Amino acid sequence: MAPLVPDIIGNELNFIVAILIGIGFGYILEQAGFSTSKKLVGLFYGYDFTVLRVFFTAGITAMIGVVAFGYFGILDLNLIYVNPTFIGSALVGGFIMGLGFIVGGFCPGTSVCAAAIGKIDAMIFVAGSFLGVYIFAEGYPLFEGLYKGGNWGSPRLFEMLGMSQSLFAFLLTFAAIFAFVVVTKIEAKVNGKPNPDLQPGKLYAGLAMIAIIIGITAFAMPDRQASILKDSENKEITGKLNPALMTSDELAFRIIDKEKNIRLFDFRSPEAFKEMSLPGSVNYKTEDIFGKDISKVLLQKHKINVIIADDEETERKIAYIMDEAGYSNVRILQGGLNKFKEEIINFKKPLTINSRQEGDTFRFREKASIKIPEMIKENKNKGSQEKKQTKRVLGGC
Repeated sequence: MAPLVPDIIGNELNFIVAILIGIGFGYILEQAGFSTSKKLVGLFYGYDFTVLRVFFTAGITAMIGVVAFGYFGILDLNLIYVNPTFIGSALVGGFIMGLGFIVGGFCPGTSVCAAAIGKIDAMIFVAGSFLGVYIFAEGYPLFEGLYKGGNWGSPRLFEMLGMSQSLFAFLLTFAAIFAFVVVTKIEAKVNGKPNPDLQPGKLYAGLAMIAIIIGITAFAMPDRQASILKDSENKEITGKLNPALMTSDELAFRIIDKEKNIRLFDFRSPEAFKEMSLPGSVNYKTEDIFGKDISKVLLQKHKINVIIADDEETERKIAYIMDEAGYSNVRILQGGLNKFKEEIINFKKPLTINSRQEGDTFRFREKASIKIPEMIKENKNKGSQEKKQTKRVLGGC
């Protein structure tokens, strides 16, 4: 539930939803026959591969769903918590769990499912699990070295293999279908007859073809973020967008007036932002546009969102990226921050004044050239405003 909390589902409601999902998951496990130890250990003896089919299908479905949701901007993949890998404890723990699976006929999840329907062997298995947890907790000082040994961080397999996420999704989908075909033949050979649950064969062959097509779709689907960033470098594409402009004088007036409804998004480098930043501005990176946190600010009503960069061309690129990401309520600073510095911060009154309006503008700029640097210095002494970041929600099996 992590991506929906707390924006759509509150923290309190999250627990209720989790209970309902848990009940549904337990029901599916029971209907799939996972409360029967004979069906579970059939994976190791070759006569029943239901466990492999169910969990591989669940993993593939979740994987393709995550990739698709990330592509369409529904899910912020950067907020998905990836459990850290400690290779030593993973190998030892995997060996212990696998051995317990073969001997006891259950894994931790299926044992609870079977115990819930009154199976005594599952209850004994659950009691043994609690005993193991107790021994580990009490003896943690002895196991700590192994538990924390071989820290690999939070690796993602497609990155380690040097391939795109979509390509990995396609290959894993193909591997799943290949595995299903192989284990079906193994079952038929061990049992001496085809698996009656997988008949008629043509139906499942059709489902396999659909899965391959979905996998190809995931592979062919370009990375949305990369595609938008690439298009933002094309002036012909970005030139079609005409974002609203804010002049240096208007921005200076709003800053001096300390307006509460203006938001300044500074997309310069962190070093440049630290050196000099306008009051109330927040430093962002281009990739932040695709994140969850910036949407909380950009989607606020009755706010004036202004993009700031060194030059107007860069601001137009940022405006294009924001527009493609679904944020069209933004303005850009005319001429960029360089022009703002020239016209406001470093303003020098010309010797000749051609009109009364020009004289009024120059008088305002003279005052602003004194006031705004003072506000910038005061803002720097307070410390630059930092963007709020949503923490990754921990969880997982």
